[in-house]
Amino acid sequence: MSLQTVHALMLGLLLVALLSSLATGFPVAFALGGTALLVGGIGMLTGSFDASFLQAFPNRVFGTMSNETLVAVPLFVFMGIMLEKSRIAENLLEAVAAMFGRVRGGLAVAVLLVGAILAASTGIVGATVVAMGLISLPTMLRHGYDPKLATGVICASGTLGQIIPPSLILVLLGDQLGNAYQQAQLRLGIFAPHTVSVGDLFAGAIIPGIGLVVLYLIYVLWLAWRHPERAPALRDPTPRSAAQLLGAILPALVLILAVLGSILTGVATPTEASAVGAVGASVFAAFARQLDLARVWEVARETAKVNAMVFAILIGAALFSLVFRGYGGDDLVHGWLTGMPGGKTGALLIVMLVMFGLGFVIDFIEIVFVVVPIVAPVLLAMGVNPVWLGVMMAINLQTSFLTPPFGFALFYLRGVAPAGVRTADIYRGVIPFIALQLLMLGLLAAFPALVTWLPEQLYR
Repeated sequence: MSLQTVHALMLGLLLVALLSSLATGFPVAFALGGTALLVGGIGMLTGSFDASFLQAFPNRVFGTMSNETLVAVPLFVFMGIMLEKSRIAENLLEAVAAMFGRVRGGLAVAVLLVGAILAASTGIVGATVVAMGLISLPTMLRHGYDPKLATGVICASGTLGQIIPPSLILVLLGDQLGNAYQQAQLRLGIFAPHTVSVGDLFAGAIIPGIGLVVLYLIYVLWLAWRHPERAPALRDPTPRSAAQLLGAILPALVLILAVLGSILTGVATPTEASAVGAVGASVFAAFARQLDLARVWEVARETAKVNAMVFAILIGAALFSLVFRGYGGDDLVHGWLTGMPGGKTGALLIVMLVMFGLGFVIDFIEIVFVVVPIVAPVLLAMGVNPVWLGVMMAINLQTSFLTPPFGFALFYLRGVAPAGVRTADIYRGVIPFIALQLLMLGLLAAFPALVTWLPEQLYR
């Protein structure tokens, strides 16, 4: 049996072992690292795996620890959880609902706008869906909203954190695509490679993110006009003074301007801006009299949990990728994608479909750390724009998060929805928003300048 055949069999064993461990509910980080060690150990015993690949693992871990870009992750997570725990999000929704409550579909409009603002303030999908479900769903149902529309709006608005900066997925994608872009250029013989940064992805995602919000709003207002019984105006909206409205909206707007504005203007790096956001969220919580030692401890504990998960997955994925490369997996993927019918377009379509399918069963963090380092260098070497690719991947994963029956956002909302809301209502409610996201993907594929124009203007 040839070495190439043995490597192919070992790669198959590696993937089967990983999928089997995931199917049993084993933690992803340990599944990645454990299956890699198991299959790598078998390869060393049979002489089909070079143990020197594993010698690079300590350097990978140290590189993760010293990666300044990834420092932004815990700080953005802290900012998002602080906003959620301090009731700033709840006050914001109540204020915006009071502004639009007398309009048909006004409460749905308020949920979409607040979802967009929270996405631009936090970038954490799960927390946003849960918070919006707890805060707005009972109110929408109480005022006679169709459960399908109410749940669809909440799921769609909650997943805006995938694409609207400062999205956590864009931070992780920016780090991984930056490395992949350098690899692709070196493979092409470019020894003074250009770089792509998290700031580039933030700038590229702004127009598509706003475009999605606009598409959602158009659909909701059209539906409210055609079927007013599904999205009635509020009968007794709570009046708010201008000062109350400003007090509720100002903290989120200031955070958006401070964090996103400082990144786009080049005043601060994403890491520095994330520190500003974390401090700013704490200050606003203190002004709202929602900050004490108990709440700080709660936010710190939740932040530690999320970040422990993220970096454990990153370390497990690093070990998995070393074993995958040791068996020639990257060369196999390169040959497979470059030989795909349709060239660059065919390869890109296959990668998007694979990532969409994986989004059903594993979180975006695993996909970013495992799949992107394998496929991105190949696609970028074929001439795909890295910023455009990152935004397309983010929206693609956002769509898979919404798609029944396995979309993560659906499970998040099901966990906090009242017992009277059927799972079928949630599934049917998100279908129009999935169609709108696919429309946005089609627009970005047809007009890449929707992504690339703003970064070129800001950073040329």
